[in-house]
Amino acid sequence: MAPVETIFALASAPGRAGVALVRVSGPGAGPILAALSGGLPPPRTASLRGLRAKDGEIDRALVLWFPAPASFTGEDVAEFHIHGGRAIRERLFEALAGLGARPAGPGEFSRRAVEHGRLDLTQAEAIADLVDAETPAQLRQALRQYDGALADLYEGWRADLIAALSRAEAAIDFSDDGVGETEFAAARARVREIIGAIQAHMDDHRRGEALREGLKLAIIGPPNVGKSSLINALARRDAAIVSDIPGTTRDVIELRLNLGGYLVQVADTAGLRETGDAIEAEGVRRALAQAGMSDLVLLLRDGTVPYTDYPGVAPDLLIWNKSDLPGFQKRDGISLSLKSGEGLNELIAMLTAMVAERLETQDQTPALTRPRHREALGHALESLRHALTAPSDQPELFAEDLRLALRAIGRITGRVDVEELLDSVFRDFCIGK
Repeated sequence: MAPVETIFALASAPGRAGVALVRVSGPGAGPILAALSGGLPPPRTASLRGLRAKDGEIDRALVLWFPAPASFTGEDVAEFHIHGGRAIRERLFEALAGLGARPAGPGEFSRRAVEHGRLDLTQAEAIADLVDAETPAQLRQALRQYDGALADLYEGWRADLIAALSRAEAAIDFSDDGVGETEFAAARARVREIIGAIQAHMDDHRRGEALREGLKLAIIGPPNVGKSSLINALARRDAAIVSDIPGTTRDVIELRLNLGGYLVQVADTAGLRETGDAIEAEGVRRALAQAGMSDLVLLLRDGTVPYTDYPGVAPDLLIWNKSDLPGFQKRDGISLSLKSGEGLNELIAMLTAMVAERLETQDQTPALTRPRHREALGHALESLRHALTAPSDQPELFAEDLRLALRAIGRITGRVDVEELLDSVFRDFCIGK
């Protein structure tokens, strides 16, 4: 087994700042801290120390010492809270490298925390979500997952499956004693309950994933009806080009915005109309495709012209623009004037309620947050359903399918295939996390 290396990284944001945090983890953390600051401070106590390398002073800084295993990574950890100038950071990095540490890779601190049992994989993923959270709703979901809600749910299913597997094993061992049939029936009944629970968890319309990544909202409609103006009104800035020339928007324009505390990815699309222009026609095709991939679709229409139908378009909300003009006809849906702003607050309130309805639930069960969780649970469901097809006189086939389901669920929290999973999960993490 290769020796464990000592790693270091900037754990605060890069760039010029009042304070920068540099974290060191590994067996060399203690000796390095002692060498640079003149001795180890009391554990978990901030101490003001002068930092000196062989070639001179580095900075005057707050230092902290976290001996293993009571640290974030489960290893010896040292932290240096230095002044945030680039020259100071570089000097400290040079000193750390000179004392045997190496720069950490993306997510390597969190990876070590998982390897040492300080976190499971769902909690490590929650750390990335906490760092990336842009809205209060994303923050709430990430904190709940970091607190272990998702891991508790999956580990509960694993415990139930282990109990069912034990009954199946008893059915195998006591098949000739009259006990086996009873145990097998009980195991099958428990598996049916678990299948129902997993299926209900997965039938959530991607609620957790949409909350984490942003709910997809498409704005479609004919040319020159105000789609780009609506985008700018929602964003409260000029995010899309506004022109009186029909067909100005020829591709899908996307932006992210906070709508009532929820992240929404809004797509402004090309105007829907028949056209002989090949480029504009491609834009129309992409607009319809975008609508098909979106969680919410808004159809924006001109309320001063006769109604025309768009086959294949099923909007969640119909909006009628230009209510300030003569000849405007009030119809089903929201009426507004993007020019005067009349009706815009009503639209935003209705949109916020629709987004909240899609993303929030009164149920306290934690939501699926990542495609890899959904994939693993899909494999588990497949194995469990196959287990129920096993003949009553062959409980060993039933037991093997339960082992496959256990393995699939274990991949979510990191109980199996650890190395392969860690490479995948931590690839996109920040350096220093």
